[in-house]
Amino acid sequence: MPPLHPDRPKPHSLKPLRNLGPFIRPYTGTLAWATACLLIAAGAQLTLPIAFKHLIDDGLALRDIDTINRYFAMFLFAAVAFGAFAALRFYLITWLGERVVADLRSAVYARVIRMDPTFFEVTRTGEVLSRLTTDTTLVQALVGSSLSMALRSVVNLLGALSLLLVTSPSLTLAFLVLLPVIVTPMLLMGRKVRSLSRASQDRIADTSAMADETLNAMQTVQAFQLEPLHSQRYDAAVQASFKTALLRIRARSVLTALGTTLVFSAVTLVLWMGARQVLAGALSFGELSQFLLYSIYMAMAAGMLSEVWGDVQRAAGAMERLMELHAAKPEISAPIDATELPFPGSGRIVFEHVSFHYPSRPEQFALQQFSLDIEPGETVALVGPSGAGKSTVMQLLLRFYDPQEGRVLIDGVQLIHADPAQVRAHIALVPQDTVLFGATARDNIRYGRPEASDAEIEHAARTAAAHDFIELLPQGYDTFLGERGTRLSGGQRQRIAIARAILRDPPILLLDEATSALDAGSEQLVQQALEKLMLNRTTLVIAHRLATILKANRIVVMDQGHVIAVGTHEHLLHNCPLYARLAALQFKTQNLT
Repeated sequence: MPPLHPDRPKPHSLKPLRNLGPFIRPYTGTLAWATACLLIAAGAQLTLPIAFKHLIDDGLALRDIDTINRYFAMFLFAAVAFGAFAALRFYLITWLGERVVADLRSAVYARVIRMDPTFFEVTRTGEVLSRLTTDTTLVQALVGSSLSMALRSVVNLLGALSLLLVTSPSLTLAFLVLLPVIVTPMLLMGRKVRSLSRASQDRIADTSAMADETLNAMQTVQAFQLEPLHSQRYDAAVQASFKTALLRIRARSVLTALGTTLVFSAVTLVLWMGARQVLAGALSFGELSQFLLYSIYMAMAAGMLSEVWGDVQRAAGAMERLMELHAAKPEISAPIDATELPFPGSGRIVFEHVSFHYPSRPEQFALQQFSLDIEPGETVALVGPSGAGKSTVMQLLLRFYDPQEGRVLIDGVQLIHADPAQVRAHIALVPQDTVLFGATARDNIRYGRPEASDAEIEHAARTAAAHDFIELLPQGYDTFLGERGTRLSGGQRQRIAIARAILRDPPILLLDEATSALDAGSEQLVQQALEKLMLNRTTLVIAHRLATILKANRIVVMDQGHVIAVGTHEHLLHNCPLYARLAALQFKTQNLT
């Protein structure tokens, strides 16, 4: 897939993580409480070396049992406080991570589902699904886990460094001199990890896209015995993903090993210097022990930060990909001063000298200087060979696309000046390839008008000749129809779609041969229902059956995006050679004259 935004930030940039700000901001109260718990827990942890120093110098060295008891009690109190507030901090941060990622996932999905067909011409569904699942999981790991560990490590690092300065400025200065030697290699290696993390996520998205494409065409795959071929292709994609992930894992392992080795080597060197100061009498045993514990705190915090840094790099890559989706803008949108369509409207449709090519095929016009005027309540059938532009007419009418030239109007309003949602509210579509959702029969019909009552839904089903077979389903209208309605036959799915259109009750109907998948008995019932529905409504039909064509007020013959002829069936048979040829080929087997 071509990148949604080719100008991605450079691999070492963490700027994409700034986009988490608006999602975290509503929960600043929770973050504040978590921060308070973090500070209390860190404070309790940082008091332990001080107590340990006094235990050695004031208790054990002087053999003072009261002092020993007092400082052991302090140890116990600090441990309880640390455990309680650390647990509370963990809960709050984890809750925040889950909440933020849930909001992020919803926001990205809400944006994607509003994108126009142009977006999906160049963006694979599997790529989008990968970003909504795998990438959001990485962000959740950052906000809900890695962020918590990072904050704790930073507080411990800064607190331990401050107390190291109090304990022994000279040893701390030596440690700080060594700090650039520790940090620089970690930062350089971290950039490499982030670059590989982004590449790894792209490879995962490739496998998701391939699996989604295959699973949605499973019957075709099995009918043509393509299982071995697709298994090989998927295996190749998985292996490519694995190899990229292995490079990332190796780089991150090197980062962890490098950070831990450098930090503990620096601590060892500084402690060696401290041991020499104890022998010289410049430090007490208790102070050296205190310095040792704080050094361990610093080493653990730095090691944890080096580990978390890899998570941060991966999450930055994931956030970058998510923000590409979130920032994507549809080509078709409502203008600021959108013109209102009259409601309910008469349903007059006008195409004026429309020329249009699809964005992915700029060199090939789908419609060229196409003009058509459809009166309110008129039924017009579009006829023509494949690629003539019949479906494009409907796509423009639904404002899935805008023409490059000319105008499309409904009730006198140019669609380019109207809100797409309002345009589509005036239209009901019954496609030839029926789309049902993984929901009940009742819900699938209700998609036509979400606020409809159960009685209205059943009335629409009866009108579409769907009520009887729905009643025979295991749970009637509440029967789950399976993904894409796989539990129904093609004709049954078509009748559900027709019921959905009947429930919508719009001024304009778009029918892509709505009865093509029905048997003769059902076709007659549905045709009668459609005739009632089409009464006083403007209907545009892509016609493949003679029965549909004969009932149209006018037939528009199309070829290569042009209107070739307009007229009745009898007129076109005698005056339009293309129509006569189509009729001879397409209608000769139909028992209608």
